[in-house]
Amino acid sequence: MASYFISSISFTLIFILSIILCSTTAENIPDGFSVELIHNIHDSSETPFYQRVNDALRRSVKRVRHFFPHSHSQPQDQSEAEVISIRGEYIMEYSLGTPPVRIFGILDTGSDLVWTQCKLCPLCYNQTAPLFDPSKSNTYRTVPCKAKPCLSASPSVGRTSCGVKSPSCEYNIRYGDGSVSNGGIAMDTIRLGSTGGRTVAFRNSVFGCGHDNEGTFTAETSGIVGLGRGAISLVSQMGSSIEGKFSYCLVPIFSEKNTSKLNFGQNAVVSGRGTVSTPMVSKRPPSFYYLTLEGMSVGNKKLHYTNSVNYSVSGRKVVEEGNIIIDSGTTLTLLEVDFYSKLEAEVASHIKLKRVRDPGQFLSLCYASKTQFLEEAPIITAHFKGANVWLYPRNTFVKVADDVSCFAFRAVGRGGAIFGNLAQMNYLVGYDLQKNVVSFKAADCTKM
Repeated sequence: MASYFISSISFTLIFILSIILCSTTAENIPDGFSVELIHNIHDSSETPFYQRVNDALRRSVKRVRHFFPHSHSQPQDQSEAEVISIRGEYIMEYSLGTPPVRIFGILDTGSDLVWTQCKLCPLCYNQTAPLFDPSKSNTYRTVPCKAKPCLSASPSVGRTSCGVKSPSCEYNIRYGDGSVSNGGIAMDTIRLGSTGGRTVAFRNSVFGCGHDNEGTFTAETSGIVGLGRGAISLVSQMGSSIEGKFSYCLVPIFSEKNTSKLNFGQNAVVSGRGTVSTPMVSKRPPSFYYLTLEGMSVGNKKLHYTNSVNYSVSGRKVVEEGNIIIDSGTTLTLLEVDFYSKLEAEVASHIKLKRVRDPGQFLSLCYASKTQFLEEAPIITAHFKGANVWLYPRNTFVKVADDVSCFAFRAVGRGGAIFGNLAQMNYLVGYDLQKNVVSFKAADCTKM
């Protein structure tokens, strides 16, 4: 969930960060560490997969409106306002306080603040786990209004203020779907488990202690874990201890293998044969990971990217820097209308199957197919600045009904392009905030 939107994806991914006896401090992790990434489905196993992803496909467009408030999807999509529920999310287990209390939060690469519901909580949504009680933590402390953590939090949460009856820092976040979280900015120890059999402690971590939280949050979670680029995100607070590096590998949604890893520090370095890297671009809002898409090829035919802010230099078209966001929480890949139309037409020219309508009337390029993805689809190459990323049929088509597969791309309005998670499946994707690059390396994520 970014500070302007609620997180949604086509399948539930749970990050299990077990709290174990062996521990180490954040300053003493020179080799980095990894945590297990589990792909799980909350819905009944008897429910067809496509029924579990159709809502998430629609939420992809709802999500782009929260990334880019001025962007609009195609005019014919009038049902989108009715789609507000969450069925899949990243869930990260961590512990907070001393003694440590286990907490589950929605992991969000598009927001910064880590917050959880706290006692006393007069307006909290129902959650299955007990609320965090700050009065029982020996390391909990509030943050004064004019302290640096309060000032640093302000750009990320939208607004901070002083309490009516106390000088402590308070936050107020309103998400794009109308959900809200209000509470106090505080500091405490956050602990993360690892696959190496140790617990890593991050002392004096800034987080939000929520006392008024309402909206479409799920009972299995108690808040948000922000991994964005802002100053108070978990990644930023880990800082030098992980050298600004994290990476993940998304298993294919139809795979029987359901585990992979989220890596931090030296464990997160993506390198070796086949690795390509593209620069991050700093823009506002500062929480997001902006890249530059120069075009896409379908087979051997290259289509140069065009959007509403392309401009000319000496008569040559120049692509806007930072014209697309990479987001592990958006299902589809979303491209501006003009370019999407050219891409769809070229893809369709390579497929000789019978075209059919999407039963949900949401995606526009669909074919009769009983396979999980359309094996006849051509390979598409995404040409990022300095990096070519090959997208195979599993990355570009998704099953939306028993006998229908559709192109997992969609048109959006001005400035709303997002490189979604279906396109990232079976890639090791690394973020290096010191070098300001995102790296891709093809991988079998079921074996990571």
